[in-house]
This record gives sequence, C-alpha cells and structure tokens, in this order.
Amino acid sequence: MRVDDLVTLSAVQQRRLIGQRKLSPVDLMQACIARIEALNPGVNALAATDFERALAQARRAEAQVMCGQPLPLLHGLPLGVKDLQNTAGLLTTYGNVGLRGFVPTEDIGLVARLRAAGAIVTAKTNVPDMGAGGNTRNPVWGATGNPFDPRLNAGGSSGGSAAALACDLLPLCTGSDTGGSLRIPAALCGVVGLRPSPGMVAHTARPLGWSAISVLGPMGRDVADTALMMAASVGFDARDPLSAHVDGRDFLHLPEIDLSRLRVGFTEDFGLCAVAPDIRRSFRQRVDAIRPLVAQCEPWQPVLGDADRAFDILRAEAFLAAFADTCRTAPETLGPNVRANVELASSITLADRAWAHLEQTRLARQFTSAFEGFDLLLAPVSPVSPFPWTELYATAVDGQAMRTYYQWLGLTYVSTLATNPSLSLPCGRDEAGMPFGLQMVGRLNGDAALLGAALAIERAFEGDALMARPRADVQALRQARPELRAIVTHPPLGGGLGAGPEAVSPV
Repeated sequence: MRVDDLVTLSAVQQRRLIGQRKLSPVDLMQACIARIEALNPGVNALAATDFERALAQARRAEAQVMCGQPLPLLHGLPLGVKDLQNTAGLLTTYGNVGLRGFVPTEDIGLVARLRAAGAIVTAKTNVPDMGAGGNTRNPVWGATGNPFDPRLNAGGSSGGSAAALACDLLPLCTGSDTGGSLRIPAALCGVVGLRPSPGMVAHTARPLGWSAISVLGPMGRDVADTALMMAASVGFDARDPLSAHVDGRDFLHLPEIDLSRLRVGFTEDFGLCAVAPDIRRSFRQRVDAIRPLVAQCEPWQPVLGDADRAFDILRAEAFLAAFADTCRTAPETLGPNVRANVELASSITLADRAWAHLEQTRLARQFTSAFEGFDLLLAPVSPVSPFPWTELYATAVDGQAMRTYYQWLGLTYVSTLATNPSLSLPCGRDEAGMPFGLQMVGRLNGDAALLGAALAIERAFEGDALMARPRADVQALRQARPELRAIVTHPPLGGGLGAGPEAVSPV
C-alpha cells in the first residue's frame, strides 16, 4: 500500500487492520514520518519530534501483534501531543522561550493513559505561547499555517494538532480547551474536535483543581476516530478532583441516533456574540440542510447576561493561578496575551469572583432548561473565516471592535461557561472557500450521545459538497514556507524539528 493510502486511512481503519495483521505498525509509522517530512515544512504544524523512539515502539508493537498478544485500544497508532502537555523524555516548550529546553521526566496523566492504550507518541504539536490565543504562533517554533491556505491561521491553541490531522500527518492528536482552543482550530482546519464535559477526561495539570473551564479532549479527522480516542482517554484519576469513573466502552459503541426523532435548537450568536454576515449565511445553509432530516429544528435565543465579563474574570483567575509567580520573577519570558490575563486579574475583587460564578451558574441553568425541549443545540464555531496568521487575533468582527484578544472566541466560550460537551463538526466550506465548523452542544455528561448525533449527521451528508468534510490540497503543501518560521526569535535548543530527547537538556 502506498504511503498516501496508509496515512489517509482513518484511525479506526488503521487499528482494525493492525489487529487483523494486515497493517504493520512499523509500516504505518514510517508512512507517517514520510508524510511529515514531505508536508510539515508547508504548514509548520509540529514542534519536537521523536521519530527514533517512535519507530522502536512501533517495532515492539508489531512483535506483540505477531505473537498473538492481547492488543490495547490504540495499539500501534501514531499520536501527536499538544505542546502544552508534558511528555516524558520529549521536549515540551509550551511555545515559550523560558521553556525551550524543558524535557519532562513524566507524562501528563492523559498522555500516560493514551500510551497505556497502545498509542505511540510521535511528535508534539504547535501552540501559541503558553496556549494563550486563537492563533498558533510563538517565538520558539514559529507560526502554523492553515492547510487550506498557509497564509491564513490554523486557529488555536490546538492549531498544530488540527493542522496535522487535516494534512494526514498523524491519525490522532490531543487537544485542550478553555475558551475554544480545541474547537476553533478544528473548525478552521476541517477536522473534528470534542470539548468534553468536565471530569470525563482527567486533567492532572490544571492549577485550579475544581475549576471546570479548562478541559482536555480528543481530536480526529472524523467522528468515529474522535470517539475511539475518547474511549481511551476517559476515566478517574485521583490527581484531578473533578475526574469521574467513566466507562470507555460507551464511546466504542455510540448510541444509534435516529435523526427523524431528533429535536434541534439553533442560534447564530447566543444573543450576544458578534458574527460576520458571511458566517451567519453559511450557518443558515447548514441549518436548512439539517431541518428536513430531524423532527424539530427551531431557533433558540437565550438571554445570557454579561457572559463576556464572567469569562473575563474566570479566565483571569485561572491565568493568575498558573502564571502569577512567573510574572513576578521573569515577566520577560511571557508573551503579551498571558501578561494581559494576569494584569486583568490584579484588578478583580472577591465580589467580582462571586458575581462571575453566580453569572456562570445562571447561564448553565439556561442551557439545562434548553435541553428540556431540545436534544441538540447548534451554533457556528468561529465568527469569522480564517484570517492571516500575521494578525495576532481578530481585532473586529462585523464592525464591532474586540475588547480583548479572545473576545472573538465568544461563540465557543459561552458553551465553556455552560460546561456542556461541545463538538466542532466539519461541514463543507464557507463563502471564502475555507472549512466551516458546525458547533454541536449536548447535555451535560451526555458526551456519548453528542458524538452519536454528530456521527449520524456526518453520515447523512457523506458526499454532499455543502456539508461533508472538506479536504486540503496537499500537493500545494509540498512547498516549504520559511516565513512560518521567520517569527522565531529564540531557536529551540537541540535544533528543532527532529530533535530527540537526547539533544536537549531541561532548564
């Protein structure tokens, strides 16, 4: 089988063929490495790579197959890990100059769980500096270009993961999401990203253990791949006080959703978000395409109060917990987005915090009430089509100036505040010819049902140019784009892409 044929197989297909001894984990790993070497210079999706160790693990995985040993869920599948998540023995920079030589001694809990499920960590995926922002660019690795047009941004902060998936560099990648960091890049790059309900996927590195706004989640090229990764990701971890005992089998056998009985509510803007007119038109087209398939499809327009201010406060609280010490001791190592959040926190009072938590509770209960009449809520993911990566963020949407570098992410951080599971489903292209992401919101802790509904909609529109997942022209990506690396001011210790753990030392 040709390299391109191997890497474009879904993760579910790859894993099935491995189990049937029809696909060698070594061949698959070599195919992914060849794909990375051919295409990554055109998008700059990856940070550090670990090819030598990954190939050694692939050889062990192949031996286990040939010996007839029981195989775990993700056995032999190459994995990209977001560069905000620690990986034992592999450079983890957070896109930050102060950590450009940091090699962790242990995995974050999610990575350890995925390794135990048989996944092979192959590379780290690029992020904004410390994950702050919806545009993946940093002074260590440079910028990640959108696979559909590398002059445009891939979203953030999981932009490297989304771009890697869209180019078929890797079959599975991890993500994380506070205000849309998983869903925005999935939408802009035409892949699937799931922000789970808090506690479904244990987050062992979250500074505020009881805060529900930051979660880890899976990313895949289609819904089935995303569900497969979710099955391997869920479960209790005592280091995360929110984590729950969840049965991964719920995600291996998703509920069969009969679209003809599905009750759908939709909103273009949640009653408060600025959304560009062309995105509104694209969203209405998707709603019109879904309407004939479901039992009910009606507008839902909540009254959510000052959700922007509530998110400002809760986000600033989380950033203060994570970065206050660094701001005091080494502020020069933090980018402007991180410093802006910490500075905002310095003016917040206890009364502000109490108000924000009350406002979040009121908002969440409106979502709960909505699910008395609906099974699924739909909204756009991004309010704008991808803009040039040279622009740090969208400064205005539909003529409205954005107060902060993240206000343009309002469509996703509203559902963050609600804490409901939220998924970005690729649905054709927008009017600019770029991927369009449909945001699907489910009941709290109804993650498997949400994935089931997404799978049913995905299958209903297979082959439909308006609704099916678009594919990037990878031939256009075979030309290296050095400008994506031009913003690097501090080269990573050890050389960068291809540097193994032996080439760097922790700071």
